[in-house]
Amino acid sequence: MSSVPDSRNFAPTPGGALPATLREMLERLFRAADSAGVLDICATAMDQLGLQGTLCWLPTEADSSSGPGRLNLAIDPQTLQMLVWEGDVVPGQEASSELAWLGRLAGIRLRQLSETGRLYESISRLALAERLQRALYAIAELAASTHNLTEMMQSLHSIVGMLMYAENFYIFLYDPAGDSVRFPYYVDTVDRKPPPPDESYPLQDMRYSLTWNLLQSAQPIMGSVEELARQLEGRFTLVGPACEHWLGVPLLRGSQAVGGIVVQSYRSDTHYTHHDRDLLNYVAQHMQTALERREAHAELERRVADRTAALRATNRVLRQQVLQRQRGERLQSALFRIAELASAPESQQNFYAAVHRVVGGLLYARNFYIALLDESGQNISFPYSVDELDTGREARPVANGATEYVLKYGKPLLADSQTFERLASTGECVEMGAKSVCWLGVPLVWDDRVMGVLAVQSYSPKHIYDARDQELLTFVSYHIANALQRKQTSESLKQAYINLERRVTERTRALALANRDLREQIAERERVERRLMYETLHDSLTGLPNRTLLLQRLGQALQAYHADPNKLFAVLFIDLDRFKVINDSVGHLIGDDLLFQAGSRIRACLKTRDLVARLGGDEFAVLLEGISDAGKAQLVAERIIAELHVPFRLGVKEIFTSASIGIALPGPHYQQPEELLRDADAAMYRAKDEGRHRAAVFDDRLRREVLSLLEMEGDLRRALSRNEFVPFYQPIVSLEDGRTVGYEALLRWRHPVRGLLAPGDFLAVAEENGSAESIDWQIFEQIASQAGTLAGAEGFVSLNVSGRHFRQSDLDDRLLNLMRTHGVNPRSLRIEVTERTLLENPAQVKRMLDNLRQHGVSIALDDFGTGYSSLSYLHQYPIETLKIDRSFITELAKANSHSVPVVRAIQVLADSLQMQVIAEGIEDDAQRQVLRHIGCRFGQGFLFAEPRPAEVWIK
Repeated sequence: MSSVPDSRNFAPTPGGALPATLREMLERLFRAADSAGVLDICATAMDQLGLQGTLCWLPTEADSSSGPGRLNLAIDPQTLQMLVWEGDVVPGQEASSELAWLGRLAGIRLRQLSETGRLYESISRLALAERLQRALYAIAELAASTHNLTEMMQSLHSIVGMLMYAENFYIFLYDPAGDSVRFPYYVDTVDRKPPPPDESYPLQDMRYSLTWNLLQSAQPIMGSVEELARQLEGRFTLVGPACEHWLGVPLLRGSQAVGGIVVQSYRSDTHYTHHDRDLLNYVAQHMQTALERREAHAELERRVADRTAALRATNRVLRQQVLQRQRGERLQSALFRIAELASAPESQQNFYAAVHRVVGGLLYARNFYIALLDESGQNISFPYSVDELDTGREARPVANGATEYVLKYGKPLLADSQTFERLASTGECVEMGAKSVCWLGVPLVWDDRVMGVLAVQSYSPKHIYDARDQELLTFVSYHIANALQRKQTSESLKQAYINLERRVTERTRALALANRDLREQIAERERVERRLMYETLHDSLTGLPNRTLLLQRLGQALQAYHADPNKLFAVLFIDLDRFKVINDSVGHLIGDDLLFQAGSRIRACLKTRDLVARLGGDEFAVLLEGISDAGKAQLVAERIIAELHVPFRLGVKEIFTSASIGIALPGPHYQQPEELLRDADAAMYRAKDEGRHRAAVFDDRLRREVLSLLEMEGDLRRALSRNEFVPFYQPIVSLEDGRTVGYEALLRWRHPVRGLLAPGDFLAVAEENGSAESIDWQIFEQIASQAGTLAGAEGFVSLNVSGRHFRQSDLDDRLLNLMRTHGVNPRSLRIEVTERTLLENPAQVKRMLDNLRQHGVSIALDDFGTGYSSLSYLHQYPIETLKIDRSFITELAKANSHSVPVVRAIQVLADSLQMQVIAEGIEDDAQRQVLRHIGCRFGQGFLFAEPRPAEVWIK
């Protein structure tokens, strides 16, 4: 409300207008910005009105009654102070009226200012609430967005900057499992060494820092450096640049702090308030929710990716099985075609061309020929030959070509140019005709005699034959040989018909005899046909059913089991232990006889309805039908093992062998007979791993191990692409004063799930799947990049090179090129090899080691004393250092230890040859003292240091 001033003494001028001075005063009063302006304008008005006294503000709690020299004029609603007039004398009635009128005007303006202030404050609160709401919406959208973590953190920074001063901002996350802290986002205008986002820091190393205090208290912390030091009472250590003001709030999961958000100011005019603290604390909880949703989303994506990878692997296996089955179908079709050709009324040349087409459907056979040996065994003819370069092959006497090599030894020959050079250097074989890139020949055998050769060859590196092609062509050659024999029999029969017609007129009386001969030949033909059908489903060596017949019977048994689960059966996969050793030592003929007798013994252990088949080599399989439980299969397996353990009498030799058996039982998850055979094979390998001469049943644990092996192989492939393999370095020190003289590089795998793995956890799998060499070269690259810094001017870094690398003839050149690429001084690098490496290819290994030594690379013999310990190594090879194996060092400090004289002998030997000796595996000071007494100067082990990454030793 407003009051109208009393105008008795302020009558308007003629025309109804107020005096100009009064109008100007009123306009100034209603433009006043605050209570001080109101007081100044009222004081000016008093002067213009001729009123004596002074104006001042007094609190309302003071004595508010108007005294003789005091008059209360107005109250300021904002500050709750009272505008008071004070004078030396009591004002008269007219002066009192004018002061009251002036007070009413001042009160009106003060109430207007109060109302305007309240409106501005409401608008400010609404604006802040709107910004906060927009910030929360933005945080919620970030949680569901597809941005990566860095982009998400940048967006969170921008959101906080909308609410307060956040030029310097960082987020840290706490990992309870590792008791470490990571800074995924860090922006600071002063700190020149921000922490990397992917590096974790132990929380104990940050003790009493502001980050540590924030995690420990799980409460917001705010203040300047001096205020924080007072608040934390001796539990405060400044880390990083000193700021003007610091504000941090925790990220909470329940009541546990799992991280924090921090803003800080380096400006003296910018401090944070309690309102900023509450606002940031409120926003932090929403940020924590967004981060947890993001982590849950990332975890879900990772699981989906793992599942997808597993499905891909399964699909890959299924495709391989389908391809294998398709190859089997093609092979079966080819065999049927060969059988048809043998009985088809085709000419001999058409028959050979048809055989060529059949072989061409199985493998590359653009260059193909058939060679046959005559009855005398002195000449070779080529009834069929198709070749890009050799247009014609004339018959020739037996010489020493590749064809004669196959005829002579009766075994396949898969050769390239290097193989031919090696055979030519020994005088066993020379390559005749055009030089091929790859040549494959297999014998044609009938009636236990090698009567010819089936050969294919390639003149292009695009087509290279392998062992699988050799096995396939060898298998097909048996049937082609049978077909050739039948074809020759047929030709003989035709010739007999011609001779019969020619001699009819001459030997009429011998017609009955000729007819009898004809019937015998027809019977022979029928017998050959039956034999061909029999051999298609049976093994030619043992007469047992082959894999094809086994899978047919196994499929029938599996189908019956699915129809009635009570019709239980079992599959036994049998492998003769050490058969290769027997075969190589006494010859293939005795080995074949052993396989024949082994098949007979297995057959004798079974019932009539059970099936035993030879799968190939020394592998047999048994189908047991009509069993009641797994125990019956175990009993049969033990009976077979006991029977095969009895010595075999082969000619004048007595051969001992044993068997390892894998057992697989049907289940609802088996759909194909090959799956049962596969799992029985896996169980057989488990029996071999457990010591051989035993049986093992395939169970869920074995299935999990197989899947785990597949998973490990997949992890190894991914680890190579992600560079997860790193070198760790163990110092080699002087035993006299503990001074580090060098480092040995050791392989480690930083597995993203299983943590840090030593080579023993994965190297065997890597060697089996062929990734071990790639892992080694990845480690060699890292060692070469770090060796210069680690070795310094006089030190060295030693790396272990396994024997498989020395099979490559250019290993020394690759290592030297690697050193040149990384600028490594060869004298600062040392190569460690084992005695087994020196045995595998002595001439090649010596050449490469000599080359490395000539370029300045030192050579060390690792694990000396545990192998053959041949003294010939020490003068044949450029060895400068002997490393004594830890097995000798462990026993040194024990009383009456036999290791002491052995180590002393090695030291004396090395001293006489002017070689350096390094003792491995030193774990206590007693061992060190014994070694010093012996005269050993250098060593390594946990007594001095454990293997650590390069950055640890560089620091």
